[in-house]
Amino acid sequence: MSDLNAIFHAYDVRGTYPDQIDADVVERIGAAFAHYVSDVDPGTRRVLIARDMRASGVELSAAFARGVQRQGLNVVDLGLASTDLLYFAAGHLDAPGAMFTASHNPARYNGIKFCRSGARPVGEATGLDRIRHDAARELATAPSEAGSITSRDLLEDFAGHVRSFLRDPAAIKPLKIVADTANGMGGLIVPAVFDPLPVTVEILYPELDGSFPNHPADPIQPENQADLRRRVVETGADLGLAFDGDADRVFVVDEKGEPMSGSTTTSLVASMMLEREPGATILHNLICSRSVPELIVEGGGTPVRTRVGHSFVKAVMAETGAIFGGEHSAHYYFRDNYRADSGIIAAMHVLDYVSAHDAPLSELRKRFERYAASGEINTTVDDTAAVIDKVARHYDGRPQDRMDGLTVDCGEWWFNLRPSNTEPLLRLNLEAPTSDEVARHVAEVRAVFTGA
Repeated sequence: MSDLNAIFHAYDVRGTYPDQIDADVVERIGAAFAHYVSDVDPGTRRVLIARDMRASGVELSAAFARGVQRQGLNVVDLGLASTDLLYFAAGHLDAPGAMFTASHNPARYNGIKFCRSGARPVGEATGLDRIRHDAARELATAPSEAGSITSRDLLEDFAGHVRSFLRDPAAIKPLKIVADTANGMGGLIVPAVFDPLPVTVEILYPELDGSFPNHPADPIQPENQADLRRRVVETGADLGLAFDGDADRVFVVDEKGEPMSGSTTTSLVASMMLEREPGATILHNLICSRSVPELIVEGGGTPVRTRVGHSFVKAVMAETGAIFGGEHSAHYYFRDNYRADSGIIAAMHVLDYVSAHDAPLSELRKRFERYAASGEINTTVDDTAAVIDKVARHYDGRPQDRMDGLTVDCGEWWFNLRPSNTEPLLRLNLEAPTSDEVARHVAEVRAVFTGA
């Protein structure tokens, strides 16, 4: 159980291969997942499996399939896919699924993201803890004979589904786009989606290579957007798109090579969604910019604040009927995408928005950006809970909540302090009217950590 505790996290399974996660461990997890979905969704007869470009994914996905088959369920192997393709398949085929990926993590990692049929999330409180416990014991082989395994290619179906989010494909301008897929699954997905559209796309590092020979597939880190930013300016492109390893997230770069935050993209997409469905509910996680709920209200929508993480966002989306939800980390969720997240669907809305306006993205983005932000600042501490309590006491006179970590409203500025799920780290996000004020208040909050 201790070994499993090291790789089971709040939203997924993830660890280093082969010391933490290997074929034996994954086969047990496969059997536990099959046992779980058979119980919570009676009548389930098949499990979908897909993998990203990491070399270990071939061995691990095959081992998982054996575990599923031992429980008498059939396996549908989707082969190489992005995570949002797997979610689409789970909704389209109404079957549970497992995606083998470690997303933006380095090459030595691999992991599994799960969903139930209809792309319903599986997180720590919605099945993952049970799967972990079942994987720790030897599940009996189902009395029926072992399930079968078949292959299916859904790439073109997925690409058509993504393009269906465009209001009018014929109205898309002949934009020039640079996409940095970082040797990740965007190299498979981006051409399939964009080729039929009246745009020109140059792809940086399209080769599927899980060793990431050019740069890490982690576009939230500014240094990993450097090649994209430079190429956008060099080629006079209208915008750039930076995808992570499993291509479910996207960061947008304007024609000047300046990156847009996930909050800015959330606001932009929200404005498009509210044009389609006036008065709709829009979700935003609690580290999104304060401008996001402000703009949703001004657009006639209803903002709803959520915890950070896909299982929480999807659950609230189901409860509220929200049409769209965004996270500052560049996860974007769509009701009409089985409430699952998809970076490339968000990119379709960006294309729509730019095509509908006679101005460059560097001008269009200004209406969505009202404040300065710190970005996520990580600090190693011995006891995250004790430090959060200390900071809460220090700001005792300010409105605060514990929805996810600690959020404190200091009037013109605010901050959120959250513990990492996997490391002794505190994550600080802070927003204020100007960059100078951000720097001053970050120093103030961090001084509380140390008592300086």
